[in-house]
Amino acid sequence: MTATILEFLAIWAAVYAATVAAYFGLGNLLIWVNNRHPERRIQPLRRGEKRAREEILNSLRSLIVTCFCLAGGIFVQLQGWTLWQAGPLLSWWTLVWFAVSVVAFDTWFYWGHRLMHSKRLYKFHFLHHRSVAPTVWSQYSDGEVDAFVMQSFYLFAPMILPLHPLVLIAHRTWDHINGQIGHSGFEYFADQTTRFPSPMVCVTFHDQHHEHFRYNYANFFSFWDRLCGTLHPDYDTKVQSYDVSSEKTPAE
Repeated sequence: MTATILEFLAIWAAVYAATVAAYFGLGNLLIWVNNRHPERRIQPLRRGEKRAREEILNSLRSLIVTCFCLAGGIFVQLQGWTLWQAGPLLSWWTLVWFAVSVVAFDTWFYWGHRLMHSKRLYKFHFLHHRSVAPTVWSQYSDGEVDAFVMQSFYLFAPMILPLHPLVLIAHRTWDHINGQIGHSGFEYFADQTTRFPSPMVCVTFHDQHHEHFRYNYANFFSFWDRLCGTLHPDYDTKVQSYDVSSEKTPAE
């Protein structure tokens, strides 16, 4: 029993250390890129960077919960405490289950996010929305309850889906990169692939959520927001207005 607990704690510590390293590494890289392209700032009249210290401290705390969820998901798979055992890693099933995991998480995130915006639960989500103009440090700036609701997919999904631990880690890595870029406050990816009829989104998608609060609840895709009528009415128009494929920027 003691050995099992120690094994889980070791995985949890490793996941936390790797996530924090990725948080600061990618964050500083994005700052370097953003400083070279100030014209790409989405909300030019706001400077969210002044809240950097507060956001970093909040993130270091909430990441304990986020990393607990991922570590728990990896651990239950390794222990075999699941409905299904994961298949071989190097097979076409790897890509299939990665795609299933991503789509399932987007559904989980959309409905969990809307739940956190309800009157009774918004008090747990309010901290994240103090960042009206999000920055590279805003992604994990939330409370423990909020973090668990949004990230517990990584704990529960491996119990019912045959997700290989490395597939789960790959999904979480993409989620981290996507989330930190999505909170960066600078637009680089707006083109025809991130507006209707494509389900993909760009940085503006989540930036509008922080600016307007009641729109764009999903994470990777826009289809749940389109289906449920929660897509910001100006999202497609705004993306088209600074389509990077035609060398336009948000400031132009």
